[in-house]
Amino acid sequence: MLIKEPEKFFSKNYIVCICAIICCILWGSAFPCVKIGYKLFSVDTESVPSLMLFAGTRFTLAGILVIAFASIAKRKFLAPKPKNLWRVGLLALFQTSAQYTFFYIGLAHTAGVKASVLNGLGVFFTIIIACFVFRTEKFNPVKLAGCILGFGGVILINIGGDFSFSFTMLGEGFVILSGLSSAIAAGLVKIFSKHDDTASLCGYQFLLGGCVLVVIGLCFGGSFRPVNAGSYFMLLYLGFLSACAFTLQGFLLRYNPVSKVAVFKSTNPLFGAVFSAIILNETEQLMSWFTLIALVLVCAGIFIINKFGEKSLKIKKTG
Repeated sequence: MLIKEPEKFFSKNYIVCICAIICCILWGSAFPCVKIGYKLFSVDTESVPSLMLFAGTRFTLAGILVIAFASIAKRKFLAPKPKNLWRVGLLALFQTSAQYTFFYIGLAHTAGVKASVLNGLGVFFTIIIACFVFRTEKFNPVKLAGCILGFGGVILINIGGDFSFSFTMLGEGFVILSGLSSAIAAGLVKIFSKHDDTASLCGYQFLLGGCVLVVIGLCFGGSFRPVNAGSYFMLLYLGFLSACAFTLQGFLLRYNPVSKVAVFKSTNPLFGAVFSAIILNETEQLMSWFTLIALVLVCAGIFIINKFGEKSLKIKKTG
């Protein structure tokens, strides 16, 4: 069933709130579920090709799900316009291939709670890139203060309970690079969705990016095998959460300012930390004072940027 007047529907504040929170819940659950997926498919987390193969399989499935669902809803096969294939390719590079190569390798080398907080940096990268690269927003002292708070949270989560700075490029570094790739992808979705169907962009960039990861993983000797039938249900859920979350986010970005959508991502590191604590039994790290303060700083920084950043600009204009 198609939504009539999608611009009005996805521009309503309560719809933005509901859809964005659903996205963050799904993304938050990905942190522990990916780690469980490694075990259910006997993925060698020290083998980069195996990690890429597993990620590629997940996103190829996500692409198939998006394309199939959208085609059924529209009662015709969903296909991108030939002139927009380069946009699909560029989006696939940043949103799937780069982002999740970094994410899967990084998550395999750091705790789920820590990774979820570090991943919150993607929101700050989104603001910075929107201001200085795509120039869809203006930077101001309020947004700078929010970024400082967020980076303070990242530093704190790396210090750890014994104040020993724990950072590796393959672990924390790659999770941060994943957030940077995600930020670039968000800006591209905002621009590219004006030229093609949002579901088509999301579905085919997943399919293309996933296939690229699968081919690279296989060529370099990557492998994994399911432990039992339940393994396939986890893979299906991982594919579903990506298909659902990114498609919803695509529609929100198309019909709303980037900052209006980004404010809700303040809950993303929170959901990720909570799910990791519950599912992966990382409760001790979640309940430690440095992790809780880091979460507060990250969330406060994101909130300040999106709640007061644009108001500051309006005051200057009318003052």
